[in-house]
Amino acid sequence: MSSSETVRFRHNQAILVAAVIAFIGALPLADAQWYLLPVLLVPLAVGVWAWRAGTDADSRELRLRALVGQRRISWDHVVELTADPRGRAVARLDDGEQVLLPAVKGTELPRLVSATGQSLPGAAQ
Repeated sequence: MSSSETVRFRHNQAILVAAVIAFIGALPLADAQWYLLPVLLVPLAVGVWAWRAGTDADSRELRLRALVGQRRISWDHVVELTADPRGRAVARLDDGEQVLLPAVKGTELPRLVSATGQSLPGAAQ
C-alpha cells in the first residue's frame, strides 16, 4: 500500500436513498403552507450527513468527518484502537480521550491499521 493511499469508511448508502425518498415525500407537505417549508431541511441534512460523514485514514493521520467540520488526529497521538461493546471502533489518544470513529466497525480495524502501512502483530505476512 502506498503512503499516499487513503482508506475511506462511510455509512451505508441506504441512508442517503432514504433521505432522498423522505425529501420527495415531504414536498407536498412543504408546498401546502409556506411555514412548513423548513420541514425539507431535515431530510436534506440527513442526506448531506450520509454523504459526508465518516473516517478517512492514511499513513499520516485519521480524519473524522461530520455533517459540518472535521477533526484531524495524527497517528502519533493514537495509543490504542479497539472496539466498544456495541462493535464500534474507538481510538484512545495519548491524553486519555476516547474518540469514536464514525462509520468504522470493530471488525474493520485491520483495514484501518493497514492504512498506516504497518501490520497487526501476529498477522500473516
